[in-house]
Amino acid sequence: MKHSRPIPFGLASTAALALALSACGGGDGGGGAALPILPVAPAPAASAPPPAPTDEAPTTPTEPVAEVDDSFDEYYNVCRGTNPKCYNDWGAFATTPDRVLIYSRTAGPRHAVLGTPMGTGLNPAMNPDNVMQAGLVRMLSAEGITVDWTEDVAILGSRINNYKAIIFASSNRDTLWNGAVSTSQDAARTALRNYMRRGGGFVGLHNAFGAEYNWPYYEGLLGNANFYNHGPNRAGDVEIVSDDPSTKDVPKRFSFQDEWYNLMPFPTKVKFLAKVDTSTLKPLTSAPHPGHADFHPVAWCQYYDGGRAWLTTLGHNAHSFTADLSGVGAIEFQKLVVQGVKSAMGLTPFCTTE
Repeated sequence: MKHSRPIPFGLASTAALALALSACGGGDGGGGAALPILPVAPAPAASAPPPAPTDEAPTTPTEPVAEVDDSFDEYYNVCRGTNPKCYNDWGAFATTPDRVLIYSRTAGPRHAVLGTPMGTGLNPAMNPDNVMQAGLVRMLSAEGITVDWTEDVAILGSRINNYKAIIFASSNRDTLWNGAVSTSQDAARTALRNYMRRGGGFVGLHNAFGAEYNWPYYEGLLGNANFYNHGPNRAGDVEIVSDDPSTKDVPKRFSFQDEWYNLMPFPTKVKFLAKVDTSTLKPLTSAPHPGHADFHPVAWCQYYDGGRAWLTTLGHNAHSFTADLSGVGAIEFQKLVVQGVKSAMGLTPFCTTE
């Protein structure tokens, strides 16, 4: 018996397709049984064209940039500046009466505006020539503020927490050092530091910038500033440079007379409130300090180590404090000082940001 040879798979497939076409009417159109048409797979869809090239760099998500907080001063080891976070709002003075203490003790050259040294204790009898102290009492009393005064370092150290603000009225040199006792000679320094940390108010006037040179904490309290020297007592125009509760309704420019302290170091991280127009100073400075020709501030404020500090280098002349307001710029200056004290006390907003 002769065996048939197997048909290759490719040829068998071709034959089957031919038969199917013939049965579907490829011949006489007879009624032969139709074979099913095998489905044909659809052609693949055309791929989308690639995106057009662009010069723009792809956007990549970035982390938000954190705001730099420079409120901590590593040199003085305190929080200071214009950020209210540096104020310790502990409510320590919530029930304290609206009372301030004027401290005018001098341990070096004494300004004539301070007059004859007073006796010890709290509220000693004033001498007729204690013009600065009497002027401050009059101005602040008119605002409903109770005012005490002393030149006794022991009183300051023991009673400081009874006041919403302490005013250093040209108190100079080692004004907080008590050489009359054998121990705790620095008790007033400690008291002032802790007073600021509990949210107290400090006001420094004129030669308060000539005090405590060898205590860095106090220099920081002044705004990283200190008195270096001054030229002759002469006229100049004060210009208000910031809106603030302490400068409210003070004319933007007024004539004044003072010593116009040169500063070393120069204040930093503070809100400047007023300056002197140096083009009106004749002469500009006193050797060897070159002066501050571009910007010579005379008043500023800052938060310091938990408390408030309002500061001005002005206040040399007696006629700036008298009730008759006869001194050049006395009206404007007294308004500025009163409003500065009130802001340091917390009676008005303090050292506001613009």
